[in-house]
Amino acid sequence: MTAPRGLTAAAQRYVERRLTRQKATNDQGWQLRAWELYHIVPEVRFASAYVANAMAGALLFAGRRADDGTIEAADDNHLATEIVSQIAGGADGQAEMLKAFGKHLTVPGEGWIVIRPNSEVKNPEIAEDGHDWRVLSVREVRQQNGKLQAEIDGEDIEIPAGDPDNMDPDAPVGIRVWEPDPERAIEADSPVRSSIDLLEELILLNAAVKAIARSRLTGRGILLVPKGTRFPTLPQQNGADEDLIETLMTVAETAIRDPESAAATVPIILEVPAESISDFKLITFESDFDELALRLREEAIKRFAIGLEMPAEILLGLGDINHWGLWGLTAEAIRLAIEPRLATVCRALTQQWLRPLLEAEGVEDWDRWLVWYDSSPLRVRANRSETALQVYDRGVISDEALRRETGFDDDDAPDPDDVNVRKAENEADGDQPDEDIPEDEETTPGTGTDLPVDETQDTPDTLPASAAPHPALLAAVDGLIWTALSLAGKKLAGTPACPRSERARVHRLTAAEIHTQVRCEEGLVDQYRLLDGAWARVPEIAARYGADPDCLTASLDAYCRDLLRAGIVHDFDLLPKVIQSCDLVEAA
Repeated sequence: MTAPRGLTAAAQRYVERRLTRQKATNDQGWQLRAWELYHIVPEVRFASAYVANAMAGALLFAGRRADDGTIEAADDNHLATEIVSQIAGGADGQAEMLKAFGKHLTVPGEGWIVIRPNSEVKNPEIAEDGHDWRVLSVREVRQQNGKLQAEIDGEDIEIPAGDPDNMDPDAPVGIRVWEPDPERAIEADSPVRSSIDLLEELILLNAAVKAIARSRLTGRGILLVPKGTRFPTLPQQNGADEDLIETLMTVAETAIRDPESAAATVPIILEVPAESISDFKLITFESDFDELALRLREEAIKRFAIGLEMPAEILLGLGDINHWGLWGLTAEAIRLAIEPRLATVCRALTQQWLRPLLEAEGVEDWDRWLVWYDSSPLRVRANRSETALQVYDRGVISDEALRRETGFDDDDAPDPDDVNVRKAENEADGDQPDEDIPEDEETTPGTGTDLPVDETQDTPDTLPASAAPHPALLAAVDGLIWTALSLAGKKLAGTPACPRSERARVHRLTAAEIHTQVRCEEGLVDQYRLLDGAWARVPEIAARYGADPDCLTASLDAYCRDLLRAGIVHDFDLLPKVIQSCDLVEAA
């Protein structure tokens, strides 16, 4: 899809009108140092790469902010949808753009977008009437003589401030994207900025640990041998004693130059009078700082992780965290580290690209439209396979949905002949009783003892007493689910999924059943945060009845999500099956 001819001039008119108001910040020293730390400190690189890769998985779309604050997706044929779909050349380019800003907003807190008509750039991969989008760092954009200079592919590109009365439709557009500093909004801020001194300390500790590891004296020391007061002489020395300091320096230099040599592993041997020592003695040069340096380095890394605006476990390692805990950490990382930066990029694209174009094209409510993000592809919901099997047994999802949620596709579906064969086998097994076993008793094969045996493959209606959840826990969980569905229903009724003409009728329903009348498609739960805050009391209830809080939260969340998507009401009888995998312990 190509851009309308008027869009280029409209974008340039925006540049002529607004770019002169932007002030370049003079304090870039810390930003340049932040980039240096990115290149030499692996923890900085990992943290920024994590944010970047996560942001690349989000999707951009055109939306309209309703009176109640919700964001309604634009129709496919709306001009806003057309403009947003062409940002950065499409979905692939948008993913690369968001990935780049993941690093820019984490390290220096600032980046630039430079947009040029392709008729000037001559990029063979872009249509002639399209635009070339580049994401540049603060090192590549600078202000000189009131003009912005951008370095692209080694070439300096001028971004003029322009004149509203003399617009150049072929001039490049510059968009600054930054996290405002709370003290001075025109300046940028980032997690790395407050950690620069800490990272400098980490570099010194790394150097200290490196020196300790390479030190010949610290590593092996001196071995005292009771026999004369001299170093053992070699034949080529003609019996001359070698100076102690010279020997120590020679051996240390050899160990540093060739860490794999014997000098790096064998202690220096020194002979002393026999009356001075009674046995061999090893003198080491280790100090308390050796171990202290390692502890200080670990502490510095931990403090940096805490200041990253994301769960520290992401950087420090997941350790003994199970998959339920990982699910929770992922959701928390998306909420704290990913979505705020996505919102920053979307706000810049909205204010400096989409709305000026819509205004120039005469769209009446241009100020209500915005570029927004969908982070649902980033979220991995736990236990969906198990829940899908349970809901499938209730007959509320299709065969295709079951295969999708359990990791199979339609190619794995049985053909009609397989279905008929299985049906015939099941009917034969059910119609022909075992002639060797009397109808009034069952015996265990291979024994003469009469024991009840249940060979059915169906899920039992009741759980064994030892595995059955406490009735009070079931009642508490039932209340949580009802509250969660009520919360989600009220929010769902205010989203674009519920047409305004139907909202009066829907509001007459019980809030926990609104989802049975309003279709909740995949992704809407996350997009409109339908279940946010629903599970705040789960840890308290889990502790009271001896349940795993992470598992219980994930199980209830997955169950409610499937109810919302399937459009069915909550069934209390399903609760034992929903939470039976959470290591429940019968309360005393």
